[in-house]
Amino acid sequence: MEDKIPHSQLDNFSQEPFEVKSLRQLMEIATGATFQKEIPPEDSTLADRLPFPFLALVGQSELKLALLLSLVNSSIGGVLLVGPRGTGKTTAVRSMVDLLPVIERSACFYGCMPDDIETGGMDAVCPECAKKYAQGISLTKKDKARLVELPLSSTLDDVIGFIDEHPGSAQISKIKRGVLAQADQNILYIDEVNLLNREIIDSILDAAAQGSFTVRRGPVSAVFRSRFTLIGSMNPEEGILRPQILDRFGLRVLVRGLGKPDERLEVYRRVFSYQKNPYAIINQFQRDTALASREIQTARDLLPLVTISDAVAREGIRLVQRLRIDSLRAEITLFEASRAYAAADGRKEVKKEDLFHIAPMALRLRTSEFMDKYFEHQQAEEDQISRKLAPMKARNK
Repeated sequence: MEDKIPHSQLDNFSQEPFEVKSLRQLMEIATGATFQKEIPPEDSTLADRLPFPFLALVGQSELKLALLLSLVNSSIGGVLLVGPRGTGKTTAVRSMVDLLPVIERSACFYGCMPDDIETGGMDAVCPECAKKYAQGISLTKKDKARLVELPLSSTLDDVIGFIDEHPGSAQISKIKRGVLAQADQNILYIDEVNLLNREIIDSILDAAAQGSFTVRRGPVSAVFRSRFTLIGSMNPEEGILRPQILDRFGLRVLVRGLGKPDERLEVYRRVFSYQKNPYAIINQFQRDTALASREIQTARDLLPLVTISDAVAREGIRLVQRLRIDSLRAEITLFEASRAYAAADGRKEVKKEDLFHIAPMALRLRTSEFMDKYFEHQQAEEDQISRKLAPMKARNK
């Protein structure tokens, strides 16, 4: 966004209406929104789960941008938040709830979609959905995406599903859907992802890569869809993340504590007010949240029309190669996140500046000192093989 918002408009943000031209502009305005500090106390029950408003988060612009881009374009590959305890990683993810878009969700237990029939014919869906399709009955329904959290204590059965047998009858049983199936077309959030059981994380990564997974329990089996946006958070003090897991996350954000004293004081004031009366804080940012939600949907609708020229793409590839990054997921993430960034700015074409803005999030934590040394060592053997082959090739000419 080229034009900056005047301070006079920022000061009156919560009181006066304004015109929003893009999601990026809205975020710039909301960051400087005046916060009402005098909040009357009000009791709330323990059963209430009221997320802190996303637009009330102080600072952490890269974190907020990464999360918003993941809502605009699921092809980015998700987000990994890396930082010490108490820096607001989990709070930020949970605050996305009111911004989640409306999607077309399958009305079938097995997740059958019209696209399945278009690509694979009637045999690609269950008999009931095939019958509905033939009768002209919609196989989908509009529904808001959800945030699904995976507890660290989850078992493999909790994740992929288990046999649900009806009492009093050994003949009737079905597979109960696990977290992976519940996360289909939703956001799957894993806190402390670096501490998750190896078997469980492997199952999650396989399901994410395939977009579906099969559960077999004796003679009973079922195939479930698992198309979700994966968001993870971790504290590197508690353990590293396996390279093959790290590579599956698209954007990587280093979440540090706020450095400016004024920002840290503002965090305290907002958290204190939220604990005293969460409904008042939520209501104060309700209009801004509704605007952001609509802008996210607008950006999602625009995304299919956003293109990236060969000249811009080659610039990104040159950057990846200069950094000696081997994984092809680097380019995919860089380009898809840049397309989302352009859509959030209301544009249909990616600029070089978009790549430069996204590059740190897309390319950090992708180089490997181990692999550099491995290939360097291996090159000596490759050279030796070439020298031995050279005279043999010459004799055969």
